[in-house]
Amino acid sequence: MIEALRKALRLPDLRRRLLYTLLILIIYRLTSNIPVPGVDREALQQILSGGSATGQLINLLDMLSGGAVANFSVLAAGVSPYVTSSIVVQLLLPIFPRLEQMIKDEGEEGQRKMNQWVFYLTVPLAFLYSFGLAQSLTAASNVLPEFGFGSGQVLSTITVLLTMTAGTMFAVWLGELITEQGIGNGLSLIIFGGIVSRVPSNLAQIWATEDRILGIALFLILTILTILVIVYVQEGERRIRVQYGKRVRGMKMYGGGSTYIPLKVNTAGMIPLIFAQSILSFPAVIAQFFVGSTNPGVRDFATGVMGFFSGSNPWYTPLYFAAVVGFTYFYTDVMVQQQNLPESLQRQGGFIPGVRPGRRTEAFINGVYRRITLVGALFLGGVAVLPFIVRFFTSVNVMVIGSSGLLIVVGVVVDTMRQLEAQLLMRHYDGFLR
Repeated sequence: MIEALRKALRLPDLRRRLLYTLLILIIYRLTSNIPVPGVDREALQQILSGGSATGQLINLLDMLSGGAVANFSVLAAGVSPYVTSSIVVQLLLPIFPRLEQMIKDEGEEGQRKMNQWVFYLTVPLAFLYSFGLAQSLTAASNVLPEFGFGSGQVLSTITVLLTMTAGTMFAVWLGELITEQGIGNGLSLIIFGGIVSRVPSNLAQIWATEDRILGIALFLILTILTILVIVYVQEGERRIRVQYGKRVRGMKMYGGGSTYIPLKVNTAGMIPLIFAQSILSFPAVIAQFFVGSTNPGVRDFATGVMGFFSGSNPWYTPLYFAAVVGFTYFYTDVMVQQQNLPESLQRQGGFIPGVRPGRRTEAFINGVYRRITLVGALFLGGVAVLPFIVRFFTSVNVMVIGSSGLLIVVGVVVDTMRQLEAQLLMRHYDGFLR
């Protein structure tokens, strides 16, 4: 791997892509330390160190923002509004068949239009996320003393909201730059950078406890085992044999060979985890609008919603598990529909032995996908709730990187390595993965 990386750095184009990706990640990490105007850092640290529902919710949102929430920086809303916007648009497409057909017919132009809709929806959602986050922190510990709609506070409130909304769009733009001109998926790499950046501080917290040796040992064992299971399942696939008919052109015969279609056990990757975390955090964001209500009933209900969706309620774990399983099936179905394997096979003269082309082939492939997706969905659900299970059996928080975070880290690393491998193979070098 080291030798392949050394060869990759020798190639001017690939070296430029790697350095460009590193530069964008550095810019993001530096920007995530720029605080929102008027924030009280002492009050913010008091919330994060406490065990309140607001503090637990902030720690949960901190991962998706890449560590920006802990600093309440201009990037505190993170890329969650963009992820939520993508989910909403993808959910709306099956509801409006004409819209979905229009996007398919227009091809690349239709995909560009859908991306524009996602961007347009991201702006109001980012504004909503920013207001909810600022409102909850101000109500809990007066983190933003000048935030509100009282006398002399309106200008400061508008400044905070516009700054945080612009920060979200800036983060999305940085992710798009990495995707277009760097290596790997930009948004995933931004989340990856935020997760990895928190490892030193989390290790320091374990070392500061009395059971430091036990904590470090459990951390190493759980991390290694989780990575092994993640890699094993991520690389698992079901191969469907495909036969191609012979074609005669002039005096020559073409085709007649056989190959296979590799169907991944976990086609959706880590996307369902990000989807589930974004959706389950949304009710808590909405509830933040009402925590400062003068009506005791409304205030107590909003506090209860925040407590439930911050992960402290025992019922949150099965709900999170069910959400991940459901989103795995949903996203896998979306991916299968986009690939349109039956039509591609029929157009290329291929067929699955014993299965009629057309609808029978489509039903067969969908049936296989649904069976193997069950394994992938249960795996992702188990990965998602593993930190809650570990926290239940041990008082030491040994998950320096949560299992869902590990899945994102491993997925991003493997995906980036595959892209580097493809670039090297184009130039006849041995790649990272053998």
